[in-house]
Amino acid sequence: MKKIVSALLKYGIPVVIGVGLFWFLYKNVDMEAMKSTLTGDVTYWWFVPVIVVSIFSHIFRALRWRLQLRSIGVNAPLLAIVNSIFGTYAVNLVFPRLGEVWRCGYIARREDASFTQVVGSMVADRLSDTVMVAALTLFTFFLAQDAFYSFLSQFPAVKDGFTSMLLSWKTWTVVVLCIALLVWLFAGKSQNKVVLAVRGMVKNLWDGFASIVHMEGKWWFLLYTFLIWGCYFMQLYIATYAFTFTSGLSLIAVLVMFVLSSIGMGVPTNGGLGSWHVAIIFALSLYGVGTFTLDNFDPQASAFAMLVWGIQTLLLIVLGIFAFTCIALEKNNKKPQEQ
Repeated sequence: MKKIVSALLKYGIPVVIGVGLFWFLYKNVDMEAMKSTLTGDVTYWWFVPVIVVSIFSHIFRALRWRLQLRSIGVNAPLLAIVNSIFGTYAVNLVFPRLGEVWRCGYIARREDASFTQVVGSMVADRLSDTVMVAALTLFTFFLAQDAFYSFLSQFPAVKDGFTSMLLSWKTWTVVVLCIALLVWLFAGKSQNKVVLAVRGMVKNLWDGFASIVHMEGKWWFLLYTFLIWGCYFMQLYIATYAFTFTSGLSLIAVLVMFVLSSIGMGVPTNGGLGSWHVAIIFALSLYGVGTFTLDNFDPQASAFAMLVWGIQTLLLIVLGIFAFTCIALEKNNKKPQEQ
C-alpha cells in the first residue's frame, strides 16, 4: 500500500500540476479565435526544419553522453545511446524524471556496467545543462533587463520565494547536516555494513559524476553542449517564422522566450505541460503579442504555445516508439545467439 501511495504522489502530482496549469491556461481562451489563428495565420511547412533540428539536438546529446560513458569504461554503440535519449523523453511524458532512471538502467544492463556510475554520468550531464541555463539566464538578463523586471513585477511570489529560501535558517541547517553526514560517512572508521554499502554507492556515483573532469575530449563535450542548446534555441526561433504575428520578433525577444520556457521546463510536469505554455505566453506578451492576464490569455499567443509544444510532444512520441522498437528487436536478435 505504501508503494502505491508513494508512486501516486511521485507521478500523480506532476500530472495534476500539468493538467491543472493547462486547464487554467485554456479555460478562458477564445477557442474560436485560436482556431482561426491555427487555420489562417500558420505556415506549417516551417515545422519541417523545426523537427529536423530537434532530432539533431537529441543526437548531439547522445554524442555528449557517450564521451562521459567512455570515461567510466562503458563503450555502448551510438545507436543504443541515441535510443536511450529518445526513450528518456518519451518516458518523461508519462512519468516525469523517471526517464533519466530508465536510460541509465537500460545502458547499465546492456553493457553490464555499474548502475550508480552510469547515474553519476547522467547527473553530470544534467548538471552541465543547469549551468548552461543559468549562464543563458544571466546573459539574457543583461540584454533584456526590462523583460525580467516585468516578469518579477507580475509574479512577485517567485522573487520573494527564492529570496526567502536563500535566507532561511532551515535551508542552511539542511546544508550543514548534509556536509556533516558526508564527512561522517567518508572520514569515519565505521565498518557497519549499511555504512559500507552507502560508501560504495556514493563512490560509484561520484566516479560517474567526475567523469566530466577525467574524460578525454573535453572540448568536444563543450562543443556538443553548445550544439544541443543551439538546436533548442533554433527550434523556437524557426517556429516563430511559422506564425504571421511572431515572424518579425527580434533575436532578443526569442532569447527571452527561450530562457523563460527553459526555466518553465524545470517545473515537474509531463513534458512541460502547462508550465512551458505559461512561460511562452508571458514572454510573447512582453513583445507585443497579446497581453498577459491571469483570467484571459491571448488566443494568438495561446495558439503559438499549444501548436509548438504539441508538435514537439508528437515528435517525442514518434521517436520513443522508434527507440523502443529498436530495443525490442535488439533483444530478439540476442536470444538465438544465447541459445
